[in-house]
Amino acid sequence: MTAGVLPPEAWVAALAGLPAMGPARLRAVLAAWAPEEAWARVAAGAACSRPAVALACGPDSAGVAGLWVVAARRVSVSEVWAGLCRAGVTVSLAGSPVFPSVLSSDLEPPAVLFSRGDWSALDGRRVAIVGTRRCTRYGRDVAQELGHDLASAGVRVVSGLALGIDGAAHRGALAAAGGPPVAVVGSGLDVVYPPGHRSLWEDVARAGLLLSEAPLGARPEPWRFPVRNRVIAALAEVVVVVESAEKGGSRHTVEAAMARDRLVMAVPGSVRSPVSCYTNGLLADGCHPVRDALDVLVALGLSSAPSDGGDRREPPGPEESPVLEDLGWEPATFEDLCARSGRTPGQVSVALARLQAGGWVAERAGWWERAT
Repeated sequence: MTAGVLPPEAWVAALAGLPAMGPARLRAVLAAWAPEEAWARVAAGAACSRPAVALACGPDSAGVAGLWVVAARRVSVSEVWAGLCRAGVTVSLAGSPVFPSVLSSDLEPPAVLFSRGDWSALDGRRVAIVGTRRCTRYGRDVAQELGHDLASAGVRVVSGLALGIDGAAHRGALAAAGGPPVAVVGSGLDVVYPPGHRSLWEDVARAGLLLSEAPLGARPEPWRFPVRNRVIAALAEVVVVVESAEKGGSRHTVEAAMARDRLVMAVPGSVRSPVSCYTNGLLADGCHPVRDALDVLVALGLSSAPSDGGDRREPPGPEESPVLEDLGWEPATFEDLCARSGRTPGQVSVALARLQAGGWVAERAGWWERAT
């Protein structure tokens, strides 16, 4: 394959792989020149001859331009393109037919997206579920349930495939086998982060769409995640925060969502839990609460609350009501409930069975919790 027959995507992929070439700088370079000429200008050290590019490069624009020259000398654009083809990674440029219009028209549109999977995964209603990597069991269970129930309703669950809330939401969505999941990651599509999520990455790419602004080989550097979060916010119609500490990364997604007039919702958490500080603060500031997927579906206009404002299930009987009250709104083990209620294991077991049959409680991996 000779340089003369390389598509524009090859030149942009090579540009994206240069050191210190973040999304804003790449956008400025490609606004100044067509992809092949942009590569020639960068390789010749002339990139910062355009004021907009120099501005994007900051006070040390000459140093950045020099760094690009040195790096470009070691790069074969043909080899970059061949590597992408071998990896099965698609390169899509802003303005191309497949590129989502919601991103092309964004406040900070990506110049390029690397992808695996099917772009049609974006053809539907989209909800981002985000939160802390250091989530509680409660947060993980809620995120997984929301992911499952929203995907079951055909909604595309968008998240970042990180540990904790992100991964739980996508596991739930995958289990539903409904709306295809969409993930936006902060590294090259060949650099799985966290490493333990390799199978989850593969499952998302198979069932939905895996996206990144980062070229192959790009490491998960800290600066990439706030940048990645703006793409998550731009893709979503609604952003749901499940658990987040006061200074958690979810704040970047929320700020990006609010700048784009996206609806932000939050799951209430314990006032004693440090990972619910930010979510509870969002609620105090007026964000809509999320109790279950129905709240999100109502916000999307896909469902409505019961017209009588109530629940038509048969109410718990006199033997079951105290056990339900003892359960409260936090997950508990069977042993916990026996201790709280003072009842025998047999009595608690019968009560739980009746509550479960009535749709009041659910059991997951040995933990009991209210179904709604």
